[in-house]
Amino acid sequence: MEQLQKLVDRYRDCRQKPVRFRPSTWRPRLKPRGAAHVLDVGVECASGRSGDRLISRGDLVDLRDRVGDDPGGLRDLFTAVAIWGSGTTNGRGPRHTEAALLDSRLPTVLRITRQSVRSGDLSGAYKQFVLSGVGRSFFTKWFAAVDDRDAGCDRALILDARVFHSLNALKWFSWEAAGTRHWPTRYATYVSTMHGWASSLGVTADRLEWLLFHLNGHLDGPCPCPPRGG
Repeated sequence: MEQLQKLVDRYRDCRQKPVRFRPSTWRPRLKPRGAAHVLDVGVECASGRSGDRLISRGDLVDLRDRVGDDPGGLRDLFTAVAIWGSGTTNGRGPRHTEAALLDSRLPTVLRITRQSVRSGDLSGAYKQFVLSGVGRSFFTKWFAAVDDRDAGCDRALILDARVFHSLNALKWFSWEAAGTRHWPTRYATYVSTMHGWASSLGVTADRLEWLLFHLNGHLDGPCPCPPRGG
């Protein structure tokens, strides 16, 4: 906790930035699947390559609140989450997203995992998410995006390789904390542990999750964030 407190204090002025994505890269994969309209999400970049757009975590929240229970809307939200999670750095993102959109299980998996997340059964959601091209790093982003419970709940968090690198650098291991190698249990243990840490540190759990993602295991690296207003 002492090490985490130092990191929270050190990076207090850092903020999660919107993710840049390139619609021209995604369109050939999404247009044949009837999902190209999702590329209008976010805002156009003011600089850089023409046509690039920015999508933020807030954009995902806005889309989630708009789509409600509509199956097509959930499909659009899933696509937007994949775009946000890939940015311009994950060249496999468009291909893997297309594979998921082609999977006949998609409507059922999105519906039942959303229900499980919103009922607080994160282990169950983990067990139920099986789609072509989608692994833990991405489907936990889906869990975080659809979890609209109030702040008093242990809301779903993202668990990807970068977060894992930071957890391991902190000498915290999910299998050890959970007392099992069972991944659904390990994920639920990670979420509850992060919420406990965040409460003790005076931050939100998703803020702590982003910080671990940002650090990517490099706990002693230079702070790249300018002071507030800098």
